[in-house]
Amino acid sequence: MANVIIDTGFFLAVLSENDQFHRRALVAAAKIAKLRWWTTWPVLTETCHFLGKMKPTAMDGLLRLLESSGFAVFDLKIEHMKRVRPLVEKYRDLPMDLADASLVILAEDLGCGDIVSTDQRDFHVYRFKNHKPFKNLL
Repeated sequence: MANVIIDTGFFLAVLSENDQFHRRALVAAAKIAKLRWWTTWPVLTETCHFLGKMKPTAMDGLLRLLESSGFAVFDLKIEHMKRVRPLVEKYRDLPMDLADASLVILAEDLGCGDIVSTDQRDFHVYRFKNHKPFKNLL
């Protein structure tokens, strides 16, 4: 089964009818439904933070999806952290946060840069394995 990486913005767009990308995200979700969805704990933390700001019950949809194994969560290990600082330094001008760095590391582990993200600018610039571009499916 082919893999796809899920970013915070996509989760937010799918779960919030008020998000400007909501309709596009629903269309993309249908197109990638048969792919194996991957994300990271930093992305889930960031997503829960923003959903909690929207309204206290907004996290429920994300947690239900996680409970139903709707996506896999990459196990970011301590040895992966050696890669975070160089990535953050390389993309300092954007800037890159831990969630984005974790997705670059995930792409390197999977050998796949297919991603769904509302962050058109950053994932157009980021490279995994130092030269491979991401392909945003949103």
